[in-house]
This record gives sequence, C-alpha cells and structure tokens, in this order.
Amino acid sequence: MVGLKEELLKSIWHAFTALDLDRSGKVLSHNLCTVLNVPHDPVALEEHFRDDDEGPVSNQGYMPYLNKFILEKVQGNFDKVEFNRMCWTLCAKKNLSKSPLLISDEDAFKVWVIFNFLSEDKYPLIIVPEEIEYLLKKLTEAMGAGWQQERFDHYKIALNTSREGLSAWELIDLIGSGQFSKGMDRQTVSMAINEVFNELILDVLKQGYMLKKGHKRKNWTERWFVLKPNIISYYVSEDLKDKKGDIILDGNCCVEALPDKDGKKCLFLIKCLDKSFEISASDKKKKQEWIQAIQTTVNLLRAGSPPPHKEARQKRKELRQKLLAEQEEVERQMKELQTANENKQKELETVRKQLEAAAARAAEEEKKRLQTQVELQDRFSLELEREKMVRQKMEEQVAQKSSELEQYLQRVRELEEMYKQLQEALEDEKQARQDEETVRKLQARLLEEESAKRAELEKWHLQQQQTIQMTEAEKQELENQRMIKERALQVAMQQLEQLELERKEALEQYEEVKKKLETAANNTKSWKDKVAHHEGLIRLIEPGSKNPHLITNWGPAAFTEAELEQRQKSWKGKKATSE
Repeated sequence: MVGLKEELLKSIWHAFTALDLDRSGKVLSHNLCTVLNVPHDPVALEEHFRDDDEGPVSNQGYMPYLNKFILEKVQGNFDKVEFNRMCWTLCAKKNLSKSPLLISDEDAFKVWVIFNFLSEDKYPLIIVPEEIEYLLKKLTEAMGAGWQQERFDHYKIALNTSREGLSAWELIDLIGSGQFSKGMDRQTVSMAINEVFNELILDVLKQGYMLKKGHKRKNWTERWFVLKPNIISYYVSEDLKDKKGDIILDGNCCVEALPDKDGKKCLFLIKCLDKSFEISASDKKKKQEWIQAIQTTVNLLRAGSPPPHKEARQKRKELRQKLLAEQEEVERQMKELQTANENKQKELETVRKQLEAAAARAAEEEKKRLQTQVELQDRFSLELEREKMVRQKMEEQVAQKSSELEQYLQRVRELEEMYKQLQEALEDEKQARQDEETVRKLQARLLEEESAKRAELEKWHLQQQQTIQMTEAEKQELENQRMIKERALQVAMQQLEQLELERKEALEQYEEVKKKLETAANNTKSWKDKVAHHEGLIRLIEPGSKNPHLITNWGPAAFTEAELEQRQKSWKGKKATSE
C-alpha cells in the first residue's frame, strides 16, 4: 500500500501544483474521491477549506487532509488510467508546451504517466539521465530502429552540466521533438509509446490474437489475449471493449504444449486448479513465446517477485543510491581534507604573525627568528604537499570507481546478448527434436506396413501348400489359381522390396536428424559453458527427460506400449482369419 500511495502522490503533485488551492482545492479533492472510489466526506471537506485563519488549510496545509481523508481510504479498486487522466487534465493545459510536437496529446499523456513511473521519489519530480536512456532505448526498440548511443552521450553531457534531470514537460518536449526518432513517422512513434505504456504502466507482459477452444460448445474462436502478472484476459478484438473472460494465474498453474489435433496446430494447454484452457497460436514461434511468457509469470508468482520491469527499475534505483552514497563519502573526505588544509593555513598565518611581532620586539634575535620561520614554512609546505598527494589519490580512486562501473554495465550488456544467442540455440535444438519425432513416426508406419505384407505372404504360402495336397482331378483348376497367386506373390514381393527401400531412406533421414540434434546439443553445451563462465547469471531452460522408447528387431520404435498392444491384437485377428 505504501508503493501505491507513492505512485498516486506523483500524479496528485502535478495536479496540485498546477491549481490555485484557495479556489480549486475543493474541486481536486472531489475529483480524487470520485476516481479513487473513496466515500465523500462533505463535513471534513468544508471544515478543511474553511475561509479563515483558523482553518486547517492555513495551519496544517493540504497534505494532512489528503492523507487522512483520501489516501488512507484507497483500497486499490479503481481505474489507474482514469485517475492519471484526471490529474493530467488538471495540469496539462498550464504546463504543456505550446510549440508543435510530433506526438499527439494522447501520446503526451502516456509519456507523462511513464515519467511518473520512472521519476525519482523526491520533489520537485525529475527523471535522471539513466532513466531517460532506458526509456529512449525501449522506444527505439519498439520502433525497430537502431539505438544511437553516441548522440545520447552528447545529450547526456550537455544535460549534466546544467541540471540533474528533466521534468515531465521537458521529457514530453524531448520525445515530441523527434531528436531520437528521426526518420520515423508519427504513427510508428505513437505505436512505440503505446507499447512501452502497456508494458510499464498497464503491466502487459504479452498480447496478441490466438484461437481458444470453448468449454461448452467445443468450438474454436479467435480472441485477443492480454497477459498480466497474475491474469490472462481475452477480448473480442484488440480495442479491449468487449471482454469475454479471464484466466486467473497463481503458483499452482502450469502450461504445456499439445500435439496437433482436430485440424488445429501449435496447440498448448493452460492448467489451473478449477479449469483448463486449450489455446492455438498462429505459428510455432508464437506458441513458444506464449508458453515461455506464461511459465515465467507463474514462476514469478511462485517466488513472490514483482514484474520484470518493476524489479529492473528497483535495481537501477538501488545502484544509483549506492553510487550516490560512495560519491557523498568521497566528497565528505574531500571536505575533511579541505578543512584540515584551511586549519593548517590558519596556523601558518598565526605563526607568521607571531614571528613578525617577535622580530619587531627583538632586533637582536631577528636572524634566529627568521630561520625558525623558514623552517616552519618548509615543514608546513611538506605537509601541504602530502595533503595534495592524498587529494590526488582520492581523485584517482573516484576515477577508478567510475571505470569499474562502466565495465560492469558493459558486462551486463554482453550477458544480455549472450542470453539472446542462447535462446536461439535452444530453439534450434527443439526444432531438431521435432524433426526426429516426425522421422520416427514415418519409420513406425513403414514397419507396420512391412509386417502386414509379411503376414499376407505367409497366408499365400499356406494356401499353396494346401493346393498341392488336393486331388489330381482338381489339379488343373488349382494350377491356374496357383499361377494367379504366384503373380500376386511377385507383385507383393516387389511392394515389399519397395517398402524396404523406403525404410532404408527413412533410416537415413533419421540419422541426418540425429546428427542435427547432436549438433544443436553441442551448441547448447557450448553456451552452457559460456554462461557458467560468466558466474552463472543465466540458468538454461533444458528439455525434460523423455519416456523410454520400445525397441523392435528393425530398430527404435516411435509408438507407445498401448499402440503396440493394439497392433498385436490386429495381427492375431488377421492370422486367425487366414487359418
């Protein structure tokens, strides 16, 4: 609840500073109660805004009333977008730049909300250069453009020389000016802002069209799915106007891939405690992305962790606080050295005055006093030199800390790139395993056909033996039948040879797929070694163990024990019919 209060305060601060409290404080309070679903208290409202010197406005200010009668009663059952839009309406007209921008008012509103999410927890609100870089990178990635690090470094240097960061309105001007989106049209920039807004503010981890199987009618219907940290909502279309239902996620949920069936491909199943949902993605890549996104969300729920973007924001803040503490410590040490230096200077000045007074009082001891003064000056000069060396060493330590920070950030970027490459290697391995499974099914079908042909040949052989034992009177007629069956036998032998050739080709294809699988496994092992070398910051997602396969006299079989029993029953039935 404390985090929610801080988020609300940032938007309220913008609206509060843009209004004349004596005339519009009641309006702001009334609107806040409406959008936050807080019961109105007209008596407390009139008492707080009483127009005299004894009223709480003059004695206590607006914050006590806001905390006691509004924020402490907020339960979280309100529309955050509607709340932010109300605060935006109160402050945008006064603060928004009048110069033409490349973004619409709606996009400016979304940038304003993102600013409140990324800004520092101190007032007046600003967004520091590190968070500006993070936001611009997200927008550039969403637009499909390349990040211009050198241009931002120049901008960051110019910004650091004048201020600590940007206000919300300056950030809107920066994005609206197109300085970091040159070559992009307004629609592309708007879509990028909307995508970042959905991820950071609405906690949308993934969204897109997929087919969902009904629980009653068992029909397949296209729906727009939206994945959030603890729920999957599905709508009729992407305008989110007609909501059809929710899939509540918790630590007990799981997701697993399904084989193709009923003419539907790329299937997967979401299992919850009370219900399961069958989903069909548009292709294998989208299927794998959704499975991985849902599994990651369930793992975060089990661990009780916040969404990835909120956890990353917290880590960036902690890193900045750590660096700020180190910088303050260095500055404190520098001030102590400066104070000690000033004290030494004062002592030196005092000694010099004493020596001058002594020289005036005793001319006879002038040489001795002058010599003493020179010695003291030399001594203090040495101490000053030592202090300068200490100060220089401290500056070198500060530079070394900055260099170590840059190396750490570079290492993080390398690990992110390595993680992407590892994901690609895992995709190759999974594709190779799917190809292997297809070849195994083809081999099983060929083996089944070959067994059927062998049974048919045995049946014809028995019939020939029975024909030889018949009487001589029927010999001529049986001879004709034998010739016909021999021709059929020759045709069957040719078909058997053809099946044998097809089986050999299937085995060759199986060997090729097996080699591809071994290559993919070697690539995965290589990436595992690289990740382990980088201190184990990334854990691989490995395929689980497979069930043991049956072995026939022709090699590995791609069917289960239940399928084998069914085939045995079929063979016994054919044999009994032939006898």
